[in-house]
Amino acid sequence: MDGGNHSMVSEFLLLGLTSSWELQILLFLFFTVFYIASMLGNLLIVLTIISDHHLHSPMYFLLANLSIIDTGVSSIASPKMIYDLFRKHKVISLAGCITQMFFIHTVGGTEMVLLIVMAYDRYIAICKPLHYLTIMSLRMCISLLAVAWTIGLTHSVAQLAFVINLPFCGPNKMDSFYCDFPRFIKLACIDTYRLEFLVTANSGFISMGTFFILIVSYIFILFTVWKHSSGGSPKAVSTLSAHITVVVLFFGPLMFFYTWPSPTSHLDKYLAIFDAFITPFLNPVIYTFRNKEMKVAMRRLCGHLVRYWKIS
Repeated sequence: MDGGNHSMVSEFLLLGLTSSWELQILLFLFFTVFYIASMLGNLLIVLTIISDHHLHSPMYFLLANLSIIDTGVSSIASPKMIYDLFRKHKVISLAGCITQMFFIHTVGGTEMVLLIVMAYDRYIAICKPLHYLTIMSLRMCISLLAVAWTIGLTHSVAQLAFVINLPFCGPNKMDSFYCDFPRFIKLACIDTYRLEFLVTANSGFISMGTFFILIVSYIFILFTVWKHSSGGSPKAVSTLSAHITVVVLFFGPLMFFYTWPSPTSHLDKYLAIFDAFITPFLNPVIYTFRNKEMKVAMRRLCGHLVRYWKIS
């Protein structure tokens, strides 16, 4: 892998989604709306949970952190992608590309673990309700959150260790709107077959493993709810269905990226839109519209803000 000092390529050309000017204008409007909506929606969730003492519980603590992570997911590649729509040459430096990949995998790995923690939280709340607040104490929640960020950071650093010294001296065109390991590795000046396999297997195994753990966990919880109450608790079923929807939307594109045999497929860059724009936007929609407590708390917060502005 030695040879990073001999690299001749200092930047990469991102081909983006389309070269059509008309489509680029439509995409600019579409992505700008989704980006602003996802940022405002997730920040509103965080502000609502912080300001309303009725929501100071483990479930909402974890939900607020998911929203914080989603603002990060939205901000890593999306602003540059929106800006690049009006640039003829969509370039990113080698350092910028590596930085982008580092944050994508840190935040993505953290969100995977956080979703497992949220599934565990629902398991304790539904299956061991009398011990819920004892088990899911604030200290436990903070510890689990710290573990999630540690695993996400470790995963990202481990991936970067494979590619940080790769030599780039030839093609520099990347058929995407952001940097990620499969396409990045293919541009190196050495035989990268084994390296591609290691990196893809790493992310692919983590994505698929986490997805199946979550799905099995939620099936078990749903079965427990159905078994202990005729027809199941409507509130519990609604909450769990929201969680499952988020899991499917988040992991669907990821499993395609890292398990599909050829990362040169054009489909993967369009599926990446889900994780970059759609999922961060849908998370606040799913968790608020299906949650009465959140809707009441948001109306209460909006009422307070309106009264404050009138007084001012």
